[in-house]
Amino acid sequence: MAHGTHDFEDDPRNEHILISVNGELVPRERAVVSVFDSGFVLGDGVWEGLRVRGGHPAFLERHLDRLFEGAKAIMLDVGRSRAELAAAVYATLRANGMTDGVHVRLMVTRGVKRTPYQDPRVTVGPATVVIIAEHKQPLPATVTHGITLFTTHVRRATPDTLDPKLNAHSKLNDITACIQAYTAGADEALMLDPHGFVATCNSTHFFVVTGTAEEPEVWTSDGRFCLPGITRSNVLALCRDGGIAHRETTFSLTDVYSAREAFVTGTFAGVVPVRSVDGRTIGTGARGPVVERLQTMYAELVDADVAGRAAS
Repeated sequence: MAHGTHDFEDDPRNEHILISVNGELVPRERAVVSVFDSGFVLGDGVWEGLRVRGGHPAFLERHLDRLFEGAKAIMLDVGRSRAELAAAVYATLRANGMTDGVHVRLMVTRGVKRTPYQDPRVTVGPATVVIIAEHKQPLPATVTHGITLFTTHVRRATPDTLDPKLNAHSKLNDITACIQAYTAGADEALMLDPHGFVATCNSTHFFVVTGTAEEPEVWTSDGRFCLPGITRSNVLALCRDGGIAHRETTFSLTDVYSAREAFVTGTFAGVVPVRSVDGRTIGTGARGPVVERLQTMYAELVDADVAGRAAS
């Protein structure tokens, strides 16, 4: 049984991967950054997760859009163009002979600091760019049997404290939410917004299916207190194109507990069913027809995206 959407089976090939650190491909055991790096000292940086299919990172342009938007928001000079970052990702994949069943973490921090202090002006070097590509696939049980959620007391931040639109290295609120969830016996955390409405999960986006079997309706949060998820937006587009009624709206836990189906979305595992929330079985407790249909549609969308790509 799965214990979270990011569960995977260890692949021995990952012991010998090459990791890109500021453009240099180095063995895993030598892939290090300075103890004065902004990411290590303060969590000062932005990142993206990429799923690779057929040798290509899916939806690469949209991931780069989000990375550069986040960097601009925190006045971080990436120091490389979009084309250069894309080329570095492809170079890392080629160096490792990777084509399928691969997950990439692209990380950019503000760089090395003169002293461990928060002021960005004490940064003395260019941005640090690290690309980790691993042989990593979601467990089959995750996709078929799904996960359980627990609603944590840790709320999503407001934009005037830590903007939830930023895919920043600082993830402590999500980490504390995750800890509360798994110590309560669930797989992941469901998080509320500051007003008590359902917002998102600690590492994925949350959806429910309401309505009737003949006329289902997919709901997700209004998006004000969650990361602008790429898989989330893809699923909403699939609903639109597939004639599935859908809404971005505010809803409460009462709506969740009575839902016909529930699921989460994310780059790593795609669309994953949710069996229960806070001990309440969702629907029958098994993967429902809407989730299964969206899983098929999403896999086809990924295939279509990578089919038209050429390596950088």
